[in-house]
Amino acid sequence: MSQPTERDIDQLLVERVQRGDKRAFELLVVKYQRKINRLVSRLVRDAAEVEDVTQEAFIKAYRALAQFRGESAFYTWLYRIAINTAKNYLASNNRRAPTTTENDAEEAETFDDADQLRDINTPESLMMSRQVGQAVSKAVDALPEELRTAIQLREIEGMSYEEIAELMNCPIGTVRSRIFRAREAIATELRPLLGTSKDKRW
Repeated sequence: MSQPTERDIDQLLVERVQRGDKRAFELLVVKYQRKINRLVSRLVRDAAEVEDVTQEAFIKAYRALAQFRGESAFYTWLYRIAINTAKNYLASNNRRAPTTTENDAEEAETFDDADQLRDINTPESLMMSRQVGQAVSKAVDALPEELRTAIQLREIEGMSYEEIAELMNCPIGTVRSRIFRAREAIATELRPLLGTSKDKRW
């Protein structure tokens, strides 16, 4: 018999919560608290507020869990609640993150700089220099909310385009477009540091 997947384990815990087992929900909180905290911190800047929004997201999830039917993975459902909670928090405090307009996604498939951007995680790479790291952070922070969330879910959380589309409640083409534009914005910041031109690969 094959090993249960993370999704299977989460589903078993969810079913226990739905039967009234509060301890099972505590296990889900322990499992996902750091991830949700990290996700919220990309939208909400103040550390104390991040804690509040994270806690509120888990409370909302607990209250809504009776309606959870397992059509998506639990973490996808939870991430969506966390993003919506953070957005609502920003809106209620008149600090709504900027939105973006939708673009065609054709070019996303052929973006030259994409592979080099993935090299950020390789120690031997030039991109590990502090100056470049700061430029990447600055570029990511300056992105509109939808682009920032998409690129971070892809590059940091390692999610597939399908998972991100489900999480952000938009078509896969839109996800590809957002990730392309995020990478392009980051590459624009990096080109002067790396001494490359727009038409030249790193």
